[in-house]
Amino acid sequence: MESMSRIEPERTRLRDRMVGGLRAEDHGTRLRLAGWVHRRRDLGGLVFVDLRDRSGLVQVSFGPDWTEPASLALAHDLGHEDVILVEGTVERRPDGARNREIATGEIEVRAVRLERLSDAATPAIPVYRTAEDALPAEELRLQHRVLDLRREDLQRNLILRHKLVLAARNYFDGLGFLEVETPILTKATPEGARDYLVPSRVHKGEFYALPQSPQLYKQILMVSGFDRYFQIARCFRDEDLRADRQPEFTQIDVEASFVEPDDILGWMEGLVVALSSVAGIDCGRPFPRISWAESMERYGSDRPDLRFTLEISDWTAATADLEFGIIRSQVAAGGRVRGLWLEGGARLSRKEIESIEAEAKAAGAPGLLWAKRSAEGLSGTLGKFLSPAQADAMGLGVGDLVVAAAGPDKVTSPALAAARMAAARALGLQPVREHAWLWVTEFPVFVEEDGVLAAAHHPFVMPHKDDVGLLESSPLAVRGTAYDLVYNGTEFGSGSIRIHQPELQRRVFRVLGLQDEEIDTKFGFLLGALAAGAPPHGGIALGLDRIVQRFTGSGSLRDVIAFPKTTAARALFEGAPAPVGQSELEALGLEVTSRKRGS
Repeated sequence: MESMSRIEPERTRLRDRMVGGLRAEDHGTRLRLAGWVHRRRDLGGLVFVDLRDRSGLVQVSFGPDWTEPASLALAHDLGHEDVILVEGTVERRPDGARNREIATGEIEVRAVRLERLSDAATPAIPVYRTAEDALPAEELRLQHRVLDLRREDLQRNLILRHKLVLAARNYFDGLGFLEVETPILTKATPEGARDYLVPSRVHKGEFYALPQSPQLYKQILMVSGFDRYFQIARCFRDEDLRADRQPEFTQIDVEASFVEPDDILGWMEGLVVALSSVAGIDCGRPFPRISWAESMERYGSDRPDLRFTLEISDWTAATADLEFGIIRSQVAAGGRVRGLWLEGGARLSRKEIESIEAEAKAAGAPGLLWAKRSAEGLSGTLGKFLSPAQADAMGLGVGDLVVAAAGPDKVTSPALAAARMAAARALGLQPVREHAWLWVTEFPVFVEEDGVLAAAHHPFVMPHKDDVGLLESSPLAVRGTAYDLVYNGTEFGSGSIRIHQPELQRRVFRVLGLQDEEIDTKFGFLLGALAAGAPPHGGIALGLDRIVQRFTGSGSLRDVIAFPKTTAARALFEGAPAPVGQSELEALGLEVTSRKRGS
């Protein structure tokens, strides 16, 4: 048996090296290499094959002067994606034959012997593409994911994902965190989305739930004295999908005891520095912090993109004397007039302004008001009502544009947030920074949805100490010790300090409309654990899929997950979900009362 000291990272019984690391200094080395036929060029007497493995490409040449006759004959017969083993010698290419576009372009391998290990069927989608070739349709690529995953960009994404996970594990280990696995089959608890349910064969009529997060278990670990926990956690939510959402996803999940927000935020900034260094992303510390209320006021969003300096202004006072029915009625009903001052924006055409308005309408606004100022005067749906003094009060100078919305903040904030980014694109604004990191803090504990109170994050967020007395009287005014990490306008993760007193936790459940019997049924195990003596604790979860997506510049989460689902929550490669047979249903005590047509 070989000793461990003789094991080389890339060597196996079938190959000596992976191809991507071969360089000019390997000239004259005899090697065995194995991989896939990426491309074959048959010149009659000579055959050139681009041999591919995970590490890259290398050119292999076959010719009558150096290749065994049987191997040369086989080289003429190779097809795309055949799996081959070659034995040959690394040679420097002549100056005029070097390929500057690949790392191994200074050398080639002159093959003496060739063996075909697998004969590949004609690929349903191409793996080899030129720069001009468009990708096949995404659904087709997902159906043939085994081929799609051979593409260089997807392999590069998944390799980076691995390196980020490794960096996270090493970082937390260095801080004394313990990686603890929590259950996948668990109990259904309301966390803001629908659970995936798993029927029990042993206990017919009863169901497990797949976890939306390890939230309750990691809190119980803190009560159990583990002090610092992390997990690369698989989570599941049965909700509508978007490009940035999948039914199963991965979190970098963290919890610690005897902490305040500054502890968690400091640790996570350190983690982000570690991850960013792996990805080659700039990450200066400390990250700026603003409260949720300030973020909504200045940017209209709780995940603002701070690469751009545009901020929302309040023009309610500046427009108070306008004889404009829309503004008067909205302000009389308790709304405000808010908007964006766009320096030099008067150059935008009416069509470009309408494209900004369309973004605001898509975010829920009935429309936008706008005003331009030129040397000739004021124009626009708002401009024709403004006096020069009112325009001055709004900061509207010659050559500038303002866009505004009138109404309640819950309508105007998201509309102006969308208009802000649309205006930045229309004006061609250059980012003031490439990587904008931000903490948004003090989120509300509760929100109102269709007249009913709901938890803004989840019901375990510790209320701000100054607001605990408002729980029953003014719940919507209660701030939480909650925080989100935002990168370039994308939420990377959410966290909070948790409630560690069982009676306070019960009060929050009651505010949410739960009766004591329901509380005990759904959360009795948590309250019992807290009653055993719980330390102050808190944590956060960062979305690993989203981090990899943004760090790689991928357009979809599906490009950074090995086997993703479609927007219809279907796995096209393996064909899931799928019907099961009657015998399996009977074993689980289930009966399907209806199926969609065609299923």
